[in-house]
Amino acid sequence: MQPVVAVACDVRELERYRWHAAPEPYLRAALAVAGVVPVLVPAFGEDIDVAHLLARFDGVMLTGSKTNVHPERYGIAPTARHEPFDVDRDATALALVRGALAAGMPLFAICRGFQELNVALGGSIAAEIQELEGRADHRAPQSESQDERFRLVHEVTPVPGGALAQVIGESPVRVNSLHRQGIDVLAPGLTVEATAEDGTIEAVSVADARAFALGVQWHPEYWAASDAPSRKLFEAFGAAVRDFAGGLRSAAQ
Repeated sequence: MQPVVAVACDVRELERYRWHAAPEPYLRAALAVAGVVPVLVPAFGEDIDVAHLLARFDGVMLTGSKTNVHPERYGIAPTARHEPFDVDRDATALALVRGALAAGMPLFAICRGFQELNVALGGSIAAEIQELEGRADHRAPQSESQDERFRLVHEVTPVPGGALAQVIGESPVRVNSLHRQGIDVLAPGLTVEATAEDGTIEAVSVADARAFALGVQWHPEYWAASDAPSRKLFEAFGAAVRDFAGGLRSAAQ
């Protein structure tokens, strides 16, 4: 039986309906590379009993999105610079982060998910980081081609001996970059696992996690089938999910 992972949905207004959805590249990478079945969790926030829900899952994956975590979640007044928002996803994803860690369940947080992980544990986010002194422009290239928008454009350097380095190695790797926000104050309990050349935090891990608990600011899902570091991230997540699922089944028996 394939293990299953919970994926927090985005909420979109389309054709007079509110849609709960997730981008296919993440789901395809989870299924084809990690070898796990992604199951969408609707963004109903506090209406969901997260602990009860996660008892049916073997891991959690948080995807990227065009929306940003609402700054009130980390004590900042909202401005147009922080938009757009999806407060229903905030309520759902932050609860999934905390629930997964409490359960010792594997967690893979990508892009928006990376920022959700930081906020869920008490950190904050900086808006429009390309305007900060010394920072590069981490936004996506202007193009109609998705391959161009998601191309590998800059290097990140894993921390030697860290959790990320154990997965992809300690040598710098090229990653894609599609974000205008980044970690400002690092949450207590998070460890920096990689930075970009301009000092932007690009990967973190949860220091006391009982299982794989890694977040990356870039988008390994897009090239997971062809780029070795991207593939290794999903393979490591899948292996951790299978270990967790096997442990649960053994305990139940």
